[in-house]
Amino acid sequence: MSDIASRIQEIKSALPQGVELTAVSKFHPSEAVMEAYAAGQRVFGESRAQELQEKAAALPTDIEWHFIGHLQTNKVKQVVAVADMIQSIDSLRLLRAVSDAAVKAGRRVDVLLQVHVAREETKTGFLPDEMEQAAREALTMPGVRLRGVMGMASNTDDETRVRADFKAIRGSFDALRHGAASGQPQFDTVSMGMSHDRALAIEEGSTMVRIGSDIFGER
Repeated sequence: MSDIASRIQEIKSALPQGVELTAVSKFHPSEAVMEAYAAGQRVFGESRAQELQEKAAALPTDIEWHFIGHLQTNKVKQVVAVADMIQSIDSLRLLRAVSDAAVKAGRRVDVLLQVHVAREETKTGFLPDEMEQAAREALTMPGVRLRGVMGMASNTDDETRVRADFKAIRGSFDALRHGAASGQPQFDTVSMGMSHDRALAIEEGSTMVRIGSDIFGER
């Protein structure tokens, strides 16, 4: 068994039932993705449109590709052509562009609304009080299917702050589930937690973790 395969198995065996793994394969070669694929992993995360397209063309067709990086509107058409889910919808402008491109491509793409709770200004997304309006608009768009929310905690060693951020992300999901997205059975995803903070994220209600370095090693 390869190192990647053994890490995949170790991580999956530790995830609680109901928590899905997105293996973050960005910047790693297709050969590494195939090692994870051989170990049973099917959901992979990419953050660059061209890299996503190239890997999707070269790798097995039953892979579920998630776009997890900041998506520029001029790259939307490329991403919509191959992505099964876009986790990083961070503006209404992007949401509309994705829906329009998906309709033109004859597709309907799953999306997550990115909620901004971290203290860093470099992170993007909707503020918690903007989420309701964004969700209501998403639910009217024919090219997207709103599945939930995604977020990142502050980049800090302060566990109290990280836990509070995850609690706020989960809170945004719960508010939508009882608000704009009530009655939507497929509104089911809270993507939060990475290699270094996934334990806290799971404790605070994550249903999907995005793990790269603990699977593929440092880039």
